[in-house]
Amino acid sequence: MALQKILSFLTDLSIHNNKEWFDENRSRYQEAKTLFEHFTDLLIHEISRFDPEVGGLQAKDCTFRIFRDVRFSNDKRPYKTNFGAYINKGGKKSAFAGYYFHLAPDECFVAGGAHMPTPDQLKAIRESIVDDPEFFKSILNAPEFKKQFGELKGEKVKTSPRGFSKDFAELELIKFKQYFVMRTIPEVLLLSDTLIPETVTAYKALKPLNDFINDLTGA
Repeated sequence: MALQKILSFLTDLSIHNNKEWFDENRSRYQEAKTLFEHFTDLLIHEISRFDPEVGGLQAKDCTFRIFRDVRFSNDKRPYKTNFGAYINKGGKKSAFAGYYFHLAPDECFVAGGAHMPTPDQLKAIRESIVDDPEFFKSILNAPEFKKQFGELKGEKVKTSPRGFSKDFAELELIKFKQYFVMRTIPEVLLLSDTLIPETVTAYKALKPLNDFINDLTGA
């Protein structure tokens, strides 16, 4: 019921994405924001059971503002039409790999890994894969990981990355410019009592990839 209220607000906001409507419906926004923060706190609590690094976080450390920065964008809509939370050591502004939850009327998903790695992070990830490709493949090929997320997502370079040999046997693994995974949440799950347990199960499967990235780079 809580997420349904949030989605109802976001659906209306997507139709009336202007300051006048938002100001008139600010109480609905505050309710939706509070509900999403409560949901995020529940996720933090459950994730901390298997990843203690996030145990000291609160929702305010992980949730993103709904207000868009339109200064350098051709899209001048003032508000996002989604709520998002990134649960990781250090909070949403840190560079640590973590656990993302995205809630929107048109697309809901969980994700994690390194979506926007720094050049140093990306170099460290690629070097580690070259040093021990079998270890990295063991993370990607773990049965629960494949069940939950399938394969790595992200853009790739067309040839071998600069500074790496084109003769590397697992070249496709180091072509990635991003190392993240994503799983869509169907509506039937989104509005069910099993949403949090099933989301946490997916995050558990994601943890080895996050650990691989964070242990390498120190974020």
